[in-house]
Amino acid sequence: MANSMNGIPVRFILILFFYKILFLLDGVCSQSVPALYIFGDSLVDVGNNNYITLSLIKANFPHNGIDFPTGEATGRFSNGKNVADFLAEKVGLPTAQPYLSLVSSKWKTLSKTPITGVNFASGGAGLFNRTDGFFRRVISMTQQVEYYSLVHQQLVQQLGSDGARTHLAKSLFFIVIGSNDLFAYFNNNNKNSSNQDTPQRYIDLMASTLKQFVKRLYGMEARKFVVTGVGMIGCCPSRRRQSDTNECQVEANDWSIKYNNALILLLQDLKSELSDINYSYFDTYGAMNNIIQDPETHGITEIEEACCGLGNLKADIPCIPIAKYCSNRHDHLFWDRVHPTEIVSSFFADLFYNGSQQLTFPINVEQLVKL
Repeated sequence: MANSMNGIPVRFILILFFYKILFLLDGVCSQSVPALYIFGDSLVDVGNNNYITLSLIKANFPHNGIDFPTGEATGRFSNGKNVADFLAEKVGLPTAQPYLSLVSSKWKTLSKTPITGVNFASGGAGLFNRTDGFFRRVISMTQQVEYYSLVHQQLVQQLGSDGARTHLAKSLFFIVIGSNDLFAYFNNNNKNSSNQDTPQRYIDLMASTLKQFVKRLYGMEARKFVVTGVGMIGCCPSRRRQSDTNECQVEANDWSIKYNNALILLLQDLKSELSDINYSYFDTYGAMNNIIQDPETHGITEIEEACCGLGNLKADIPCIPIAKYCSNRHDHLFWDRVHPTEIVSSFFADLFYNGSQQLTFPINVEQLVKL
């Protein structure tokens, strides 16, 4: 065997190769976030609803996805990526695959679980099973947690009990839900004066329901939670268009504030009850309000009208293939009647990942990851 290769001693080459292997292994072993598990609604759905044959709540058609890397609709309710994608990028993971894409359509059985996480979110979903109302064909939050239990079982089989426990304790559980419940209450309350739920009672029930979901996830090894509050739902184009002056609906925004306050309290209560839980709460309402109050600082020039749609504020008709869409998508707060543009989702991800306690507390996601 030769003592050198192109004049370089073989021993030196072997030493370099050995250290390169150690470096790569160290990178694998030091992965601070092994997986992301995503729960919620259309704000973080990356295509689950595409696999629900009879669902009417889909984004699998143009103009959705026009700014996605493939330039095609993917089931995301956005012109491009959403916050689930951006969070994955922040922690160095691929976007978690839609749960239903991993399930055999013939036998409804789960194939091998991706070790880097799963996305259970479904457009139209709410905390309550009744929230999707007429449509029915979405993955309710109850069902999302049930699906996670199947993933948990498979992880135990793949990694062993101790391995799965360690893996999940370091993983992030991202929960984005609640807006659809508030929209549903707002709509039904206007139509039904006999509604027995007062806003406060309804909000308290939302919070207690979410608390039970979190406790169920905790019982299946979840320890690190990223939870977002609801945004200014009264300022969505779908709500502004109902005003002669395109103003935000104050009452709807008040409900958002009340729910977010209840959400903060429930997270604090959970931390008191379950000391090994850690969480980061993101004030979506405050972040959206900052953009609305000072849009130019964020490079936004249009805060009222949707980019894609038809009618008043492009919000009378949703973003469907016959709708018109704007060319200056980076200038818009809203992509369609209720969803933010890709650039705004990116803003939000930056804020909850390493923002200050003004909007993300008691710690941000970057700090949560290090615990």
